[in-house]
Amino acid sequence: MQARMMNGDQGRKMQSKPWSLKILHFFLIFLVFGLGLCIVSMNMVRYFGARNMFHQQVFGYRHCVEETRSLESWIRPPCNVMHDMNDTELFWRATFAPRIKEYPYKRVTKVAFLFLTRGPLPLAPLWERFFKGNQGLYSIYIHSLPGYRANYSRSSVFYSRQIRSQEVEWGKMSMCDAERRLLANAMLDLSNEHFVLLSEACIPLRNFTIVYRYISKSRYSFMGSYDDRGPYGRGRYDKNMEPEVSLKQWRKGAQWFEVNRELAIRIVEDNRYYPKFKQFCKPACYVDEHYFPTMLTIETPHLIANRTLTYTDWSRGGPHPATFGRNDISKELIERIMGRRMCFYNHRLVYLCQLFARKFAPSALQPLLRLSSEMFGY
Repeated sequence: MQARMMNGDQGRKMQSKPWSLKILHFFLIFLVFGLGLCIVSMNMVRYFGARNMFHQQVFGYRHCVEETRSLESWIRPPCNVMHDMNDTELFWRATFAPRIKEYPYKRVTKVAFLFLTRGPLPLAPLWERFFKGNQGLYSIYIHSLPGYRANYSRSSVFYSRQIRSQEVEWGKMSMCDAERRLLANAMLDLSNEHFVLLSEACIPLRNFTIVYRYISKSRYSFMGSYDDRGPYGRGRYDKNMEPEVSLKQWRKGAQWFEVNRELAIRIVEDNRYYPKFKQFCKPACYVDEHYFPTMLTIETPHLIANRTLTYTDWSRGGPHPATFGRNDISKELIERIMGRRMCFYNHRLVYLCQLFARKFAPSALQPLLRLSSEMFGY
């Protein structure tokens, strides 16, 4: 009986052993099959991916299939202002312009506010009040130093509005490069029709409705441009600027401008005047005061108002304007800045001449916030 029990145990072991081998065999087959399928898939992706890229580059396959399925895909702005294009690629892309001026959709024009800064925007809370409730009528772009990383909250209008930037030196061509970079990024949104250059020290003097209407209804762009016959105007001219720019064509103007889309394209696409200014306008010739005013006066004098929209106080003398801090802010100062000066607007004399002002120190924020509702209307 004991022998029979031993024989039974050996039989059960012999029966279980083939099943173990079968499971192992099945697992090996599955492993080999899966590995083979993975290799085939990788090669298919590589082959068809390269083929698809070839079609995209040579035949515009992706362009035809994905991007032109609807008009919306053409007119919607980029979802992220941070991109991988270098300046050459960006400027080329930004200067695309329709030849048919009548848009086939209801286009609500926007004003692009371009902030040229070193780092943070200390007066951001004041601008937040200014923009509040006007979504869809404005865009914001910020050019700061490359190493700066903003920490605006998701609810802020400045959240994720920094563009790809480069180093900027005061008075040198890198300043104009940054301004062209801001314009080009804003031009990627076809709804942006007007472009206002500002600094971190600028404030709006009127509420958004007045600013938007004033800019969008103007027949002219606001670029300061005048013939200064003194040492800080014509005295900075270099005869090497000829033949592109003569002494009589040399102009000076404020750095802070407002231009429409037509002039923005001219600024970004320029390769006629740019090399001359880069080579022959160096400190004590400050290129940001001469390049755009001179170029646009030569090319499109009938489209600029020859004045700026930004108030600046130069009464204290020196190379930099007055800066207003906490102790300077009062109703009297604001009234003086917003004073009843007269200027031409669409060929009519008006009292409203300037919409922005500078320079305001970070310490001026709190007193400006206290006065904003009463003095500025926002």
